[in-house]
Amino acid sequence: MGMVDISDKKNMIRIARARGRIRLREETIRRIVEDRIEKGNVFEATKVAVMNAVKKTAELLPFCHPIEITHIHTKICPVRGYLDVEVTVKSVSKTGVEMEALVGVCAGLLNIWDMVKKYEKDEKGQYPYTLITDIQVVEKVKREVK
Repeated sequence: MGMVDISDKKNMIRIARARGRIRLREETIRRIVEDRIEKGNVFEATKVAVMNAVKKTAELLPFCHPIEITHIHTKICPVRGYLDVEVTVKSVSKTGVEMEALVGVCAGLLNIWDMVKKYEKDEKGQYPYTLITDIQVVEKVKREVK
């Protein structure tokens, strides 16, 4: 058991795009879109949470190599009862960035939940409706550095 040896691999342009979604009450989504969440702007805070998580992936997952991230793009869209979070990560390195993109998506979704949990709880303090789902890698690119 241990980290895979990538010493002999060439640096390549690596891009990964991942996404996931969080199901929320329509009123909660309306509050987010109208920037009426007590904790602040959900879109901006989520972008920061994604960025921080992507950069810390190697600290969280023991077999991931620490790599230089050259770009992070986060897209958050309300879609029929959900907020979709999509994260694209780019790097020039010897190993892929799909785990970084997935960690970014997970952190983004958790940040949204944290910011809106006040509006999602039922009378017993539970979350019967809120659901994080459909986390997946939707694209992975590897090409030579020119």
